[in-house]
This record gives sequence, C-alpha cells and structure tokens, in this order.
Amino acid sequence: MNRFWLLWKSTAVRLSALYILLFAICAAVLVFYVTAMSERLLTSQIHEAVQQEVDQVQRAYDAGGMNLLLRTMERRARQPGANLYIIAGPSGDILAGNVASVQPGVLEEEGWTSMPFRYQRYSESGRDNPHMAVANIFVLDNGLRLLIGRDLGEPEAFRVLVRQALMIALAIMGLGAVIIWFAIGRNALKRIDRMSAASKKIMAGDLSQRLPVVGSGDEFDRLSASLNAMLGRIEKLNEGLRQVSDNIAHDLKTPLTRLRNKAADAIDTPDAETRRVALEGIISESDQLIRTFNALLMISRVEAGSVAAEMSMVDLSAIVADSAELYEPVAEEASLELSSAIEPSIEVQGNRELIGQAIFNLIDNAIKYSSGTEGGKGISIGLARRPDGICLSVADHGPGIPAERREDVLKRFYRLDESRSKPGTGLGLSLVEAVMELHGGRLELSDSEPEKTENRGLTVSMVFPVK
Repeated sequence: MNRFWLLWKSTAVRLSALYILLFAICAAVLVFYVTAMSERLLTSQIHEAVQQEVDQVQRAYDAGGMNLLLRTMERRARQPGANLYIIAGPSGDILAGNVASVQPGVLEEEGWTSMPFRYQRYSESGRDNPHMAVANIFVLDNGLRLLIGRDLGEPEAFRVLVRQALMIALAIMGLGAVIIWFAIGRNALKRIDRMSAASKKIMAGDLSQRLPVVGSGDEFDRLSASLNAMLGRIEKLNEGLRQVSDNIAHDLKTPLTRLRNKAADAIDTPDAETRRVALEGIISESDQLIRTFNALLMISRVEAGSVAAEMSMVDLSAIVADSAELYEPVAEEASLELSSAIEPSIEVQGNRELIGQAIFNLIDNAIKYSSGTEGGKGISIGLARRPDGICLSVADHGPGIPAERREDVLKRFYRLDESRSKPGTGLGLSLVEAVMELHGGRLELSDSEPEKTENRGLTVSMVFPVK
C-alpha cells in the first residue's frame, strides 16, 4: 500500500491516470454517440422503407380495390423478412394480416405510432417477451384500418452489437492503458528510488556518487546527466578547496616561519645595515606571499566563471606575438633563444587578460626549467590551426615531466622540485588549466623530444575550440 501511495505521488503516474480517465470519458461518449447515430440511421431507413410500402399498397387499393389490396398484402407478407401487415375493422378488430395481436390502443391511432409497440406473431402466441415494432396506420375510405410496420429486432440487435463491440474495445484499451501505466509507473518508481539512494549518499558526503543513467535519453536521463555534471564540478571544486587548505598549511608555513625569524633577527640586531637587509628580506617574502594569494584568487575567480561575461573575439595571434616579444629579453638573460612560429589572423572567443596570463605562466615556466640544463637551449612558441582546434604551444628543452606525474602537476601547489629550490608557487599550470576550462578548451602535456632518454623537454599545448 505504501508503494502504491508513493507511486500515486509521482507526477508521471498522476498524468497517466488523468489521461486514462480522459480517454475513458471520451470512449464512453463515443460509444453512446455511435450507438445513438446508428439507431437513428436505422430508424430513418425503417421509416423510409415503411412509407414506400404504404405508398405502394395505397396505389394497389386505388387501382383494384380490396381484392387487389388483399392479394398484394398476402404476397408481400410471405416474402422473407416481410413487414407487418394488418387489416382491422373500425373498432380495431384484426381481420387479416400476418400478426396475431398488437398492443392495445395501437390500432386506434392514425399515422406513425408515437412509440414502439409490442406485438405477437401467430407462431409465438403467449410469448412472455413479445417483439417490438413501429408502424404507419391509415384509414381506407370504407372505414377499414391498414397497419404496415417493421420489426425493431434487427436495429436493436445491431445497436446491441455496436455497443458491445465498442464496450469490449473500450475495456481492452482501458486494460492496456492500466497495464502500461503500471509498468511505466513502476519503472519510474524504481528509477526514482535509485536516484533517492544515490542522493542520500551524496548528502552524506560521498561526492563520488552519481545519479543512475540508463541510456534511454528520457527526462530522467537528461536530469541525471545534468546533475552528474554539476556534481562533478562540485567534487572538483571541493577537492580543489581541500587541496588548497592542505597546501596552504604546508607550503605557506615555511615562508611565514622565515618571515617571523627575519623579523626577530631584525629586532635583535643593533646594526642598522643588517636590520635593513632583514627588512628587505621580509618585504620580498611578503611579496611572494601576496603573489601566491593573488594566483589563488585568480584561479578561484576563473573556476567560478565570474569572468565569462567579459569574453569577446580576441586576436590570439597578436596576443602570442606580444607575449613572445615581451619575454625575449628575459630569455636572453637566461642564455636561451626564444623562437616563435605564429599563424596570423587567428581569432578566438575569450578573455584577453586571462589568455595573456596563461601564456606568461607557460613561458615563465619554460625559461625557469630550461635555464641551466644541458642539451637544447631554445624555447619555441607555436600557434596554428589543427583539425581538432586552435593549438597554442610552448615547448622547452628542460628535464620535462614524466608521463605518470603529468596529472599531478595540474594540482595546486604541486611541484616536482620537492626541495623547493626553484622559485615559484606551484600554481602556474593550475591557472592555465582553469583558463582553458573556462574557454571550453583543454590543456595537453607532451615530450618535446620523446626520442631522448633524458632532458626530453616539455611541450604544453593550449587547444582552443573552433567556433
């Protein structure tokens, strides 16, 4: 019973029940309408046939008198499916015809009988359920009454047959509708139960749970797919928040400790020059902390999509060319050659500031990790159209990143240099990935020189979708 009431609370089941009720009402109206129209049509045909019979009999009487009238009625009364024929006296006594008796008072009328009347045939005298008929009664000039009628058995049988056929069809369709309703409602209830179970696990904190998708493409699947995408986004943001909390506790503890120690040294030292150097170190450490927090805020802002409204068509070729020109002196100071191969007039829908920031991060990483390494000394920047999108790549010839650790370097604060000897915060690639997700693109990491065993380098590709 509880499952029935739970089923009844479903909107889909209620709509199905409403449609079934509406269908039943329409079918019932159709049954009575078709039956009434069929009966009316048959009655009209009966009246027309009887009237023709009356006209023919009237002409026979006019032509040959009573003798021809009697012969005509006798001949017609013997035919299969004959009409009803009665000749009665002025007092209503039956003198001739093929009917044994009629309902009292019928022969006293003239013209069409107002209502169907009962009658009995000669072979069925004493029958409990006499037949029903309609008739046309007219008076001859000699005072005799002539009744010509038609039995209503065939129209009644047809009417009953039509009604039975329609009622059976209605019953079959109603039963089928109930079966379909029950099957669909039960399946919907099971799917709702599975969704409810998954939702309870999600509310309990298990964000890895997903709502079931059966692949039918119906409303439940579309809703589940949308909610699953939302859950994936929430899970990623929650994981990012957890990582940020953990990494802040670990990675920011060291610079804050250094700040405290330098401040303590500055207080304890009597030498003004030593104090000045200590204060400069404090300022430098503070600037690094500010840059770290700025990067975190930028990543959060991008992942939240708060800059999506600022997007417009931008000249990606010009942005890349300006970035390469800006970093050429920086690369030369690090004894590196920066080359570029930029396809002109490439435009994308995006945010100029974020794309520029992402390019700066990639070039800065390439210079930082290529500097001081043996082998290749160049950094190459490329921009070209590909079948799968527009590819902006920055390639270096540094130590590269092992394939099994490329997913990790996209996490916030993750750094391959566990000793933290290289400058940086470990947020550069996280920001680039967030920028590409905002632009509907993707970030690809690959070896610059896969044929080498060491110093394979790293190529980071920003692939923008083609609009």
